[in-house]
Amino acid sequence: MGSRNDTDNVGTETITALWECNTLEKAQSLCSSLGSAAFPLQNFISNTYNTSTSTEYLDSHNPKTGKIFSRVPISSAEEVDRAVQDATEAFAGWSKTTRAVRSACLGKITKLIEENRELFAVWESIDQGKTLERARIEVDRAISNFSYFSTYILHEENTVRMIDNVALTYEHRSPAGVFALISPWNMPLYLLTWKIAPCIAFGCTAVAKPSEVTSISAFLLTEVFRRASLPAGVVNMVFGNGATTGSALVKHDKIKGISFTGGTATGIQIRKDTAHQIYKHLSLELGGKNPTLIFEDVDMEKAIATAAMAAFENQGEICLCGSRIYVQKSIYATFVTQFTAHVAEKYQVGQRIGAVVSLPHYQKIRSYLALAEDEKAVFELGSLPPSTPENGYWIAPTILTSVSPTSRIMTEEIFGPVVTIYPFEDEAEAVSLANGNPNGLAAVLLTKDGARIRRVGEKIEAGLVWVNCWLVRELGTGFGGMKNSGTGREGGAFSREVFTNLRTLHVPDF
Repeated sequence: MGSRNDTDNVGTETITALWECNTLEKAQSLCSSLGSAAFPLQNFISNTYNTSTSTEYLDSHNPKTGKIFSRVPISSAEEVDRAVQDATEAFAGWSKTTRAVRSACLGKITKLIEENRELFAVWESIDQGKTLERARIEVDRAISNFSYFSTYILHEENTVRMIDNVALTYEHRSPAGVFALISPWNMPLYLLTWKIAPCIAFGCTAVAKPSEVTSISAFLLTEVFRRASLPAGVVNMVFGNGATTGSALVKHDKIKGISFTGGTATGIQIRKDTAHQIYKHLSLELGGKNPTLIFEDVDMEKAIATAAMAAFENQGEICLCGSRIYVQKSIYATFVTQFTAHVAEKYQVGQRIGAVVSLPHYQKIRSYLALAEDEKAVFELGSLPPSTPENGYWIAPTILTSVSPTSRIMTEEIFGPVVTIYPFEDEAEAVSLANGNPNGLAAVLLTKDGARIRRVGEKIEAGLVWVNCWLVRELGTGFGGMKNSGTGREGGAFSREVFTNLRTLHVPDF
């Protein structure tokens, strides 16, 4: 391994090559020029690029072509330790900065991402498989994350009370320390910035680990931090898998908190690995198998459009997607017919539907569709894709009916462009079906009846319930799930709870 300056030069060369490809044509040309080669990613520690000492790398494929285009290092426990140590040193200074200073830094980051919106969208689309249009939406949301927290911290409120004119009681908050920020592969930039923005806004420092499947936008983001003159060590980026890199990160004794978005099994493992470290703040946003409830009084055209968007946006690779559609029996047959026609027309593969993220994920989704065939489900739209895909990992939108409520297809998170439709008789059955799942992240309720909105909406076991809409959010509201969909909430004051420690002072009236 070379010196810090040598490896920083290598990283800078890689960043420069990527940064210059700010159109789809330029990025595709660069990928084509690589041939069988691939550009390696470097860890970003204390504002320098560091080539990993690990000899193990993961190949990252372009989901739309199946071809390798980058190599992701599996960072060792020693490399993780170095990043944590540097973040710990940086915390001593960063935690003492004023809100105004932190706000200004976040403002610079916001502006830089805005100025390079198309760059991030292009590489997000190539790396994850999503359409360019969808990628642009997610870059805009990443911009909103930094913009929101840059102003939120300037207007914080704390509680002050007087105890019978004897003592003044007030709340004081301080940054909690160094955080591990671990993000998933489905919305790489958006969900990573959802963690980084509040972390540094509230005075903490971070060691972030993006998914090894989609690491490009995180790598590009490090250059934003350099250009924004974020102090060295405030945000460090290490690349690698969960078993080696992620495990070393969450177990590190100097990590004071973990914000994780991903699968339920990994969330459970994080809780096991940190059970003895009771001091750690944990925010775990986990899997979802979300219901969409459609009652007979809906505007059919609007209900179909909303349900379709909730099912198939980002090819179903959003933890908030409504993949279980329940329709009142009186309109069930009509809904199935019109919904199928709408999806067939509006959600074309390669247009509004991108490629799924990887070959293993393609095979996972396909296994559920093979199960659907075995269980004699009706394919209203779509079919079993080839066992060996060619020219990318493409799966057409699939609509299934005649699926048992107890089938694994109905109970387990498929996380792809697959939706089931099932009839219900009345409100009681609708609520029972919606809640009959171990997950409880989100739900969609479609009805014109205001009283029903409250009756049903307040009974659904989900952290987020959308009524006659989907995926609209105000960033101050709590984001998180119930049951197996996680623990904790983030957003506005909820993020402040995650990233700060609270002490209450009692000051007597002398």
